[in-house]
Parts: sequence; structure tokens; C-alpha cells
Amino acid sequence: MSHIHGNIYVGRVQNVLPGMEACFVDIATPKNAVLYAGDVQYDAEDIVERSSERPRIEQILKNKQLILCQVTKNPIGMKGARLTQEVSLPGRFVVLIPNSKTYGISKRLPDDERKRLRSVLDRVKEPEHGLIVRTAAENATEQELRADVQRLNETWRDIERRAEAARRANRAQLLYREPDLAVRVIREEFNADYRSIAIDDRELYEEVRGYIEVMNPELADRVEFYDVEAEGLPLYERFHVHEQLHKALDRKVWLPSGGSLIIEHTEALSVIDVNTGRNVGTSSLEATVLQNNLEAAEEIARQLRLRDIGGIIVIDFIDMEIKENRRKVVEAFRNALSRDKTRSQVFDISELGLVEMTRKRIGEGLLQSFATQCPHCVGRGVGINTGLLD
Repeated sequence: MSHIHGNIYVGRVQNVLPGMEACFVDIATPKNAVLYAGDVQYDAEDIVERSSERPRIEQILKNKQLILCQVTKNPIGMKGARLTQEVSLPGRFVVLIPNSKTYGISKRLPDDERKRLRSVLDRVKEPEHGLIVRTAAENATEQELRADVQRLNETWRDIERRAEAARRANRAQLLYREPDLAVRVIREEFNADYRSIAIDDRELYEEVRGYIEVMNPELADRVEFYDVEAEGLPLYERFHVHEQLHKALDRKVWLPSGGSLIIEHTEALSVIDVNTGRNVGTSSLEATVLQNNLEAAEEIARQLRLRDIGGIIVIDFIDMEIKENRRKVVEAFRNALSRDKTRSQVFDISELGLVEMTRKRIGEGLLQSFATQCPHCVGRGVGINTGLLD
């Protein structure tokens, strides 16, 4: 599957569906994308039938209309990409929201740092555009923030020029392509906490090194070219990446005290079952179960990030009798998820002992990236003994 999340297009509305409060949009990809009414941007002056309520999608968009849009979800399986008209451009320290009044600063930053950043950005932001300040902006200088904002403004102006040309040509067209995976990872993750980055492809090394020299020059020397011939071992073998990948694709995950997780996926949701396994504890059953569930809460948060599991997720923790222990497990799980940059929502343990949660789905997930459908069971997981049916 090609990654188009974050790409910006001029798209052509193909079919407005009032009953679904959505429309299909041709963005010059094999499958039409979908735009829901809640993601549509509009000017009140353009609406003929005025009312106090938000206008319906058929009042805003018409078939064959050209619109500016951005992909928020990659196409998955038979589903096309999902779109929004609220465009955003991520930089090193800030996210630019063109033609918006949005102005937010990450709540993960200390209050005094938030005040400092707001003071700096009041001086450097353009009034017609919104900004969201990222956690990476902590301790950034005014010069660094100004340069980041200017880069994003220049990118947006280039997108506007391309959009105008596409409208004149009356065609759907890609306006802005998100960087490749390696550069996206660098942009989102790489900071002074990392000692080095090893890359075994010369062309990719030059691309990443060049990107960091512009965006984060003080860290450029930490990007290293890994010469396979000189080292005598492939990069993945030297750092045991294959071993970690195999573990990340296994349905069973062991916990430190001997318990385990079983991770399963269905069309509708993902299910994680927590087991005590070899963890027999040393005191009471309730204490053993609590310890196992706390370990599971930490590991599940890690596995969700590692495997890029999104959508609806149901977790079957081991039953606990004491209400306070159930609260501790959910609190520990939420704390573990707070380190995850992908948005999620966790609900309290249900009467059946299940924790329901959602995590924003961006891609198809690690398993689907490596998996192919079994030709014998066609993804069912079991073979049918047709002899019994004859």
C-alpha cells in the first residue's frame, strides 16, 4: 500500500451522498477518497439557504466541484482514503494550519515554557494562519521557531500556486507529497536523546543528512552511514532488528513475570487477551492478578505503538475483585499511553471486565504490511472439513 497520509490534493467531487453526510472525491489515485460533512470547510456567504444549524453537505459541495483537501487516513483494504479540508503542515517545532484561527500549545509542556512560546510565536506567526506548537519546541530559540514558521509559510504559498494552476487546468492533482518514511520518522522522533542514526543506503543517507542539516543542524553529525562491506554484517543483523520484527509479528507476547498477551485482529476491531501464564505469584491471588495486569497495561501500550494498531481495541484484563485495583490498572494504562503521540481514548473497565478504547488509525498496521491472505482458509483461520457436509 502506498502511503498518502498527509498528502494535499485538488480533488474533484464525484458523488455527494446526503444520506451518508459524505461525498466521494477523485484525487487522481486508483480509489476515490471519502470526505465526511464534519471535515468540510465552508464560507457562510456561499450558502444559499441560511440557518442557525451547520449546513448540510449537499448545500456546500456539488458534483464535479474542485476542492482543496488533505488525506487523514490511508486507504485500507477496500476502503478509500479519508479526507479533510482543514489542511495542516507539520514542521520541526510547529504545525501550520492555513486560513485558521487555531492557536494551541502542547499541554505536555510546563506552564512557564508554554507562556514563553506563546510570547515568541505572537511575534513570528502570520495573522491569517493558525499554529499548533509541538512538544519538540521546548527550549527552542526564537530564531529556530521563526525559521520553522517561515519554511511552512513558503510551503503553503507554493501549494496555493499549484492549486490555482490545477483549477485553471480543471483537473484533480497532487499538490504536496508527505516525505518518505525515513524522513517522517526523523521529523517526528529524532531529537537530542538519540546518540546516532545508522543508514545502510547511500542515497537515503544523503537525503536524511541533508534534511537534518536544514531542520536540526546541531544533530547532523549523529547521522552515520553504515558500510555493510566494511562492517561485515548487514545492518539488521548487527542490531538484531530481524529478531525484534519477528517478535512484533507474533500473536503472543510474554510479560516479565511470566504472564502473556494474545493479540488478535478482526475486520471490526482488535482484541487483546491478558493471561497469567507462568505467573503464579507469591502472595494472594488478587495481588498476583494486579501485578500481572499492571505489567500488561505497560506492555499493551508499547505493543500498540510498535505494531501501529488502530481503530477499536478491546482488552480483556484478568478479573479483579477489588474496585480500587481495577481503577489502578486503568490509570496505569492511561499513563502508559500518554507517551504515545497517536491520539487515543480509554474507557473504564466494564461489568464484564473489559477495557474498550480507540486509537487513531493512520496506516494498515505492522501485521498487514507483512501479511498475505492464506490461500487455504482465505483469512478465516480454520479449514472447513467439507467431507462432513457431503
